[in-house]
Amino acid sequence: MTPLQSTPTTALSVIMMPRDSNVYGTIFGGIILSYIDQSAFVEARRHGVHRWVTASVDRVDFKQPVYVGDVVRFVTCTTKTGSSSVVVDIKVEAERFDSGDHVIVTEATLTMVSVNANGKAIPFDGPPTVQARNAKG
Repeated sequence: MTPLQSTPTTALSVIMMPRDSNVYGTIFGGIILSYIDQSAFVEARRHGVHRWVTASVDRVDFKQPVYVGDVVRFVTCTTKTGSSSVVVDIKVEAERFDSGDHVIVTEATLTMVSVNANGKAIPFDGPPTVQARNAKG
């Protein structure tokens, strides 16, 4: 793996809704994990238009709760690259519904791997492997 520090980019921005909350009025950790996984995919895809899969969730630190109504941003940054994989750091920032304060609520690190149609790891610096969809006019 080669160390790399890409520019942090907002991969997703989501408003947290009541359907995503538990009985305490906070957002389920699994909801946040799902968005973290999607954000890592968005970051990995910047390296090549391939099938990207999550190879590992290397770290997740839940620091503060997320509440219904918070606008949550998933800010990604590639920190290492291999021939077929990238390591992505994700900072999850909540903009509090009631105050507008910005708080880092979760941090995570995931490893994403580019694979072919058979699930075999492939170099991500090659030509795109995802087939274009037929445009319907």
